Amino acid sequence: MEFYSSHVLDEARDDAEEAGLAPVAPTSAPADDGLLDAYSRRVTRIVEEVGPSVVRLDVSHGERRGGSGSGVIVSPDGLILTNSHVVGGARRASVLTLDGRTLSGRVLGDDPDTDLALVRVDENVTLPAARLGDSKRLRPGEIAVAIGNPLGFDMSVTAGVVSALGRSLRSTNGRMIDDVIQTDAALNPGNSGGPLVASSGEVVGINTAIIAGAQGICFAVAANTARFVLGELVMHGRVRRAYLGVGAGTIALPRRIALRLGLEQTRGAVVSQVEKDSPADHAGLLTGDIVLGVDGAQVSSAGDLLRLLDADRIDKIVAIDVLRRSDRRRFWAALRERL
Repeated sequence: MEFYSSHVLDEARDDAEEAGLAPVAPTSAPADDGLLDAYSRRVTRIVEEVGPSVVRLDVSHGERRGGSGSGVIVSPDGLILTNSHVVGGARRASVLTLDGRTLSGRVLGDDPDTDLALVRVDENVTLPAARLGDSKRLRPGEIAVAIGNPLGFDMSVTAGVVSALGRSLRSTNGRMIDDVIQTDAALNPGNSGGPLVASSGEVVGINTAIIAGAQGICFAVAANTARFVLGELVMHGRVRRAYLGVGAGTIALPRRIALRLGLEQTRGAVVSQVEKDSPADHAGLLTGDIVLGVDGAQVSSAGDLLRLLDADRIDKIVAIDVLRRSDRRRFWAALRERL
């Protein structure tokens, strides 16, 4: 049996191809084109599905014209989610839809703590609505598509990936917004309040901020937080919360410790800061503690913690289960209303 070196075989193949005796080996371009086409088709489908529910909001303060931003219709009767900093304390907004209609809207509620606000259209119309997805199911690396009106250019689309989950971001009133999605989908002024959409076509976040001077670091308030705030604003016109006094992010539990303690959950809410003289401070919580539960309800993310600190727990003493280093501990916190 004879063996030939690779360069001899390559030369023979080249000679055969020049003589027309062998087919030319396909390059990787067709495969790459196929992947690109699939990606493009998915982004295009997302825009077709969600785009009609994205609106432009022009805000007015009485006779004085305010700013503008984006919003996303979340119910056919005209409920629109946007950012608190877009409405800026205004009571009215002009709503421009993708099909060119100009509608009038009133601000139902405003929650600066999460930088979210809710607008309702006055007219008796049926509008295309987007679906709010489950942001807890997101994973870093998933497709993220941002739709909005950056710099006044209506219906602009940018695409990227979910860069990280469970971030904390300081809101305009100084409070920390927990369970924030980081993405590299480009955002610019005017994108605020528009949807961040996953490959499923569901809205997984409300675009809220960029970091000046950073390269492609943008943020969105998670859809699960938005769903909670939406319900509170519809029912009460504001969000009543129990105050614990921590900043938190989502973190994976150390597998070895979780197995030793018999924990079923794989994630928790890590405490990033404890406010001085807060219920958390008096209870003994420390930076680095991982919150596992509140009054027996499981906490698998910063968003879970936020939602469990609801109005029903105001002025009550609650059990906070945490993982401190490798031990599970319980603390008792006397919650009060967050003002």
